[in-house]
Amino acid sequence: MDAASIVAALQAVVPDADYRTEPALDRPTVIVARDALTVTARALREHVGFDVLTEITAVDRWPAEPRFDLVYHLVATGVPAVVRLTVRLAGENPSVRSLSAVYPSACWLEREVWDLFGIVFEEHGDLRRLLMAEDWDGHPLRKDYPVQINMTPKVYAPLQLTEQEFEANISADRDARGGTGRTGR
Repeated sequence: MDAASIVAALQAVVPDADYRTEPALDRPTVIVARDALTVTARALREHVGFDVLTEITAVDRWPAEPRFDLVYHLVATGVPAVVRLTVRLAGENPSVRSLSAVYPSACWLEREVWDLFGIVFEEHGDLRRLLMAEDWDGHPLRKDYPVQINMTPKVYAPLQLTEQEFEANISADRDARGGTGRTGR
């Protein structure tokens, strides 16, 4: 399935939406407006056969405007076919409606994109940190994110033992277990 046939199938179901294609080497790419994303995703799932959402990611094109490309990868398992759906978002308060009602697999993927890029998924229901610490400031995959942070890294150096210290620890562990070399498993 190429981009032109996907767009033709979409326009038959959603005639008011404006779709553009973009040349790509690996898969057909369709660009959709932010306001038409939900209806487009539902049409792709219910009428065109793209039944699996495999990935959501983003591209920060700062300082260009629109700043973000929100990228969805969908798979039609029956055909088989793949498509990349791209939504362009402005840099000021980027947001889009959540696709978790259309593709349940979007929940965790949207949390990851929000955590790293700061793109808000409206009506998500559980938009909280996934990869970064709960008290983390900002979104580290944004190109304007400060590289230098004013926080002491919480890193623990590995314990360096000499051979004699290691053997003493093993002996002490054996003695604690009653003289057996077994760990109790």
